Amino acid sequence: MNQARFYTILVAVIMAVYALVGFYFLPLASFEGNLTRMAKLPESYFGWTREQPAIDPRLMKSAEWQDADVLVIGDSFSYAQVWQTVFTQRGVRVRTETWESVFNICGDFSDWLRSTGFKGKYIVIESVEAYFEDRVSRSLECKRMEYHAQQQLATKPPPTLPGRNMADYSGRMSVGIETELNARKYDRLSSLPGFKGWDGLGEARVVRIENGCELFSHPRCKDALFYTKDRAEDMGKNILDGMAGINARLKNYTVVWAVIPDKSTVYLHPEKKFWDEAEQRFDAPNLLKTFRQEIRKKTIDFYPANNTHVSTTGYLILGDAIYQNMYH
Repeated sequence: MNQARFYTILVAVIMAVYALVGFYFLPLASFEGNLTRMAKLPESYFGWTREQPAIDPRLMKSAEWQDADVLVIGDSFSYAQVWQTVFTQRGVRVRTETWESVFNICGDFSDWLRSTGFKGKYIVIESVEAYFEDRVSRSLECKRMEYHAQQQLATKPPPTLPGRNMADYSGRMSVGIETELNARKYDRLSSLPGFKGWDGLGEARVVRIENGCELFSHPRCKDALFYTKDRAEDMGKNILDGMAGINARLKNYTVVWAVIPDKSTVYLHPEKKFWDEAEQRFDAPNLLKTFRQEIRKKTIDFYPANNTHVSTTGYLILGDAIYQNMYH
């Protein structure tokens, strides 16, 4: 009995040692950007390296309803509370709400907004291109507001340098192995003559960018990552008409439509006309034009290669474009 127990313990110890050795030597994946996470490609290939501006955290504060000069309704581009610092550093008090808290801009929105105590003049409606049509459509169909108080917005400034030694690990060796295999496959594919991109990465894809190393700071700067579900086609007249319908609901306010072009639109489909038409009809900030100017100026990492969101530099340019549109 004792001998059998000894062998059982010995086998368990040997298996534990093998597991520890395997855990130590097999790769774990560490991701900072949402696109590197989707693609399972390493940050050592696609992570940004150029230093970004520092943001004063004291400026990252959402005003109380009754104190706000400006109401922002936005998505993850506004949740970060970075572009709004362009306003707060100039003394403009901004209240930020997300689509998850407001849900829609319903028929009774103006009455509901007055009930919050908001006395400001401006409403900034921010949405990324990919979800804009759906948000406009749902708002037009909505009759009554159903507000749910949001969780706290981001109050920690984005890092000025990557600091990838502090990144969170997936905790799954399978993800690390898949990332290592994808990196090796990317090395092979990207070295082939005539390489233009790689679409076999689920929700993300690799695209070779003309003069990429003049636009990005990551080590494999000839290529960048993009979201496969970015909208390829232009937005049409029906969306512009929907914006007009929402404006009619908000006639007592000045509405500023801040529609963020998808990353693919900025780098791959700059010929879209929606932003020109929105500027003409509603005096909306032409963010595609603004973003493309930065690409022509070769602003490094305006959109980091590993992310669907702009960099801190990009956020500040976005904030300035919205501010200038409102207070020009």
